Amino acid sequence: MKKLAITAAIATALSAAAVLPAQAQESLTLKKIKDTGTITLGHRESSIPFSYYDDKQQVIGYSHELMLKAVEGIKAELKLAKIDIKLMPVTSANRITLVQNGTIDIECGSTTNNLERQKQVGFSTTIFVIGTKLMAKKTAGINDFADLAGKNVVTTAGTTSERLLRRMNEEKKMGMSVISAKDHGEAFLTLETGRAVAFMMDDALLYGEMAKAKRASDWVVVGTAQSKEAYGCMLRKDDPAFKKVVDAALTKALTSGEAEQIYAKWFMNPIPPKGLNLGMPLSEEMKAAFKAPNDKAFE
Repeated sequence: MKKLAITAAIATALSAAAVLPAQAQESLTLKKIKDTGTITLGHRESSIPFSYYDDKQQVIGYSHELMLKAVEGIKAELKLAKIDIKLMPVTSANRITLVQNGTIDIECGSTTNNLERQKQVGFSTTIFVIGTKLMAKKTAGINDFADLAGKNVVTTAGTTSERLLRRMNEEKKMGMSVISAKDHGEAFLTLETGRAVAFMMDDALLYGEMAKAKRASDWVVVGTAQSKEAYGCMLRKDDPAFKKVVDAALTKALTSGEAEQIYAKWFMNPIPPKGLNLGMPLSEEMKAAFKAPNDKAFE
């Protein structure tokens, strides 16, 4: 009996020890923010209307507003009287690295949550759902991807659109010349100056670039969506405690109607820099994302 009792006690102790690390696991990101009183946010410079500079060089946009909702949740979780916000611009090429190495704590812009990126970083609840399409001049005769054969096409470097376009070109032997621009603004300039006949990118971003055009009425967004993609806020991988706080804050905004108001502000009303209206009503996918938030990639 005594031996059995000792064995049971050892088993209980081992079981409790196995649980302790999970319970005691501390978020390194939350600890860093609490210790310094500062959070570093990654933002885009020209991803209209998600995250970009206005004419006063202030960071604005749909994703940026939602990121600030996440900051409110983090501040409340840490019971901080104030939290200093440091803003850092990122690009398609460096955004993952800057999250991984701890330079930024969270990035909310126009970053697609896909299976490949999930190997490198974590993602929050989905904040936007898009389809990858084309923008072209109305007079260019470009109506779908088949019309791009043998032509110059531009996209933004380091994006899923670049990967999809290059794969399409190779698999279908379309003979396209694919131009990779450093950002969306440069990609649209390439299109606008006639060096490419079409610009492939997420549909919402294409509408955003159209809002900056000298003559928005000259351009049209066309084509069968080559993919549906979910945008999320990027976080460091393997920090579930931090993700939980961010997800809770975003889910509250998404399901309360707050995010829908933010959407209407940026997609259904005049926005900087030119006061143009993107005129993008809520898609069925966006309605579903507001009703039942999740962090699943479409792939």
